[in-house]
Amino acid sequence: MKRPKLKKASKRMTCHKRYKIQKKIREHHRKLRKEAKKRGHKKPKKDLGVPNSAPFKEAVLREAELRKQLLEELKQQEKLDRQKEQGMKRKLETNPDEKPSDEKPEEEFGQCKTKKAKLAKQNPKKLHCQELKKVIEVSDVLLEVLDARDPLGCRCPQVEEAVVQNGLKKLVLVLNKSDLVPKENLENWLNYLKKELPTVVFKASTILKNKKITKVKKKTAPFKSKVCFGRESLWKLLGSLQETYGRAIQVGVIGFPNVGKSSIINSLKQERICNVGIAMGLTRNMQVVPLDKQITVIDSPSFIVSPLNSSAALALRSPTSIESLKPVEFASAILSQADARQNSQEFFATLAQRRGLHQKGGSLNIEAAAKLLWSEWTGASLGYHCHPPASWTLSPHFNENTVANMRKGFNLEELEKNNAHSIQAIRNPNLANSILFCSSGLTNGITEETDIAEELPKQKESKQKDNIVNGQESVHNKEIDEEISNKSPVKEITEELLPEKSLAGEPSARSFVLDKITKEDDAYDFSTDYV
Repeated sequence: MKRPKLKKASKRMTCHKRYKIQKKIREHHRKLRKEAKKRGHKKPKKDLGVPNSAPFKEAVLREAELRKQLLEELKQQEKLDRQKEQGMKRKLETNPDEKPSDEKPEEEFGQCKTKKAKLAKQNPKKLHCQELKKVIEVSDVLLEVLDARDPLGCRCPQVEEAVVQNGLKKLVLVLNKSDLVPKENLENWLNYLKKELPTVVFKASTILKNKKITKVKKKTAPFKSKVCFGRESLWKLLGSLQETYGRAIQVGVIGFPNVGKSSIINSLKQERICNVGIAMGLTRNMQVVPLDKQITVIDSPSFIVSPLNSSAALALRSPTSIESLKPVEFASAILSQADARQNSQEFFATLAQRRGLHQKGGSLNIEAAAKLLWSEWTGASLGYHCHPPASWTLSPHFNENTVANMRKGFNLEELEKNNAHSIQAIRNPNLANSILFCSSGLTNGITEETDIAEELPKQKESKQKDNIVNGQESVHNKEIDEEISNKSPVKEITEELLPEKSLAGEPSARSFVLDKITKEDDAYDFSTDYV
């Protein structure tokens, strides 16, 4: 109500109304606080910076400053480009008849876009080759990691030849997963390989502390272990070489997928720095890891397998991150090389029956059984072995001079003692419990980008479809992986593959019942009404 003599109206109100407004405001604030709590909105943590105790602090700070400068320069360039574009648009609006004399900024912008698109669409195999070349060029010593179960199949003559041609670089063989092979077989392979190149017996530790805090799992896979063997011998070998060079050295770790390149680096550093997993081809870019002030290790992506290799070699050495997975073909190719008297389809059926792998209709999931066998065979849990060749011959890409140069700078006597000590310390399986595998020999790889065939549009479409299907089946595969972690199927696979304990000719009662049920289901006629 406006009073007659005053210009402004009175702001007085009843106490009832004022208290009501205050109450409403309080309720509103409470509601906002509840919503913020649900959203989990937290204050951003302050950047503490690089601590004084951290190694290479100055280098890290320099890199950070350079990044900041680059970002500022990019922002300024973008601002200038926008201003130019706006100026061009204004000119066109004022004089529409005049054609723009300089169309360079637009062209440059288009070129940048096309370059980015090309990088995104580039073949991952070519990227792997590029990264591998970088690692070979940068490093002074190269550790070629071999799976002790099939050392000859893990060697790539093309890569070894590229290392020899690239200058005075050293090549060392590392026999990883040596705990999955019988002791006699491991000694035979060591004697065979050390005639050509210096060889280190190694067993990487699979459980390591992560830099980030992670939840502790109650159940762990039975094949995981904290103990590492061969670490000291490899350290001493690299230390002796560093003393001969008299400067800091860079060590490149190379090899086929799932041989344990990243796990060796983690074992040397005693921290989980590199990404490790059961999936093949996890490492896609080179990663530099400083061990100390004098030695730095470089992790590299896996070799690319040539399609001219045998089907068993392709099944064992092709990374799943690049190649499309064909579990039944791959698993049957592996079984053909194993010492088994059983048909692949029968074996998958018995394995699926034992593991309880069924499809929706109740029929056996043969594809899941094949995938299980393939993952166990390429992983670090199944024990199998293959015999070295009867007579030793020098590789065609090596000669006596290169072999002599490769051995220079290493204390080979000390290496032999360390290898013998690690062989005694490692717990190896018995020869009777290990599966005999026929190796297909050296695996050919691709080092040049020109040798990689470009994919046709039809192949790309089919790959996309396969990825969609794999995405839909990921839930089912997770369940299978959980079963694998809880129960170890290694025993069941070895029982099936070993010739003494093979159950190929003894059909179980359960399989007979299943066959009977399927026959009865087929007799059902859908055209007739049974109501």
